[in-house]
Amino acid sequence: MELQLKDLIKKILQEIGEDPSREGLQNTPERVESSLKFLTSGYWVNIEELVNGALFKEDYDEMVIVKDIDLFSMCEHHMLPFIGKCHVAYLPKGKIIGLSKIPRIVDAFSRRLQVQERLTNQIAQNLEKILNPIGVGVVIEALHLCMCMRGVSKQNSYTTTSSMLGSFKKDARTRGEFLSLIPPQGTRK
Repeated sequence: MELQLKDLIKKILQEIGEDPSREGLQNTPERVESSLKFLTSGYWVNIEELVNGALFKEDYDEMVIVKDIDLFSMCEHHMLPFIGKCHVAYLPKGKIIGLSKIPRIVDAFSRRLQVQERLTNQIAQNLEKILNPIGVGVVIEALHLCMCMRGVSKQNSYTTTSSMLGSFKKDARTRGEFLSLIPPQGTRK
């Protein structure tokens, strides 16, 4: 007999000394199973289907930035959340993408067990593949609960990662313009 995820959660509750039959925990295995399936739903997202043809020919060659995209992911080392903001910029080369697709791409890669560094690269590399732009820049600022709740216990430590491709990597002015338009975490209102 193959165990289902909810059965494994029930076993975890027993192993940490809890009684899964007590009132507050009776439906917890099912809720955790549902929660984990949602939080890891990015594994089953096909990026091509997600974009769904929302690419448009446009003679626009200035920077496009979508900033302060809420980001929720789970650290693959401790399976604890990390939360923050993602900022995405690109310089179009003959085509643009529907703006709602950028946060959807962020979500698709965030809803997996992750490390922030890989997540940052996956978003940038996929946008580069989809758009073939002059350049792409992605910056993520996140608070990792594995650092806040355990280990070093540093509650206000944000981690910032970036992935710069094309002109964002090669041209300091392009990179500088992008970075100047996304104020550091501590200065946001």
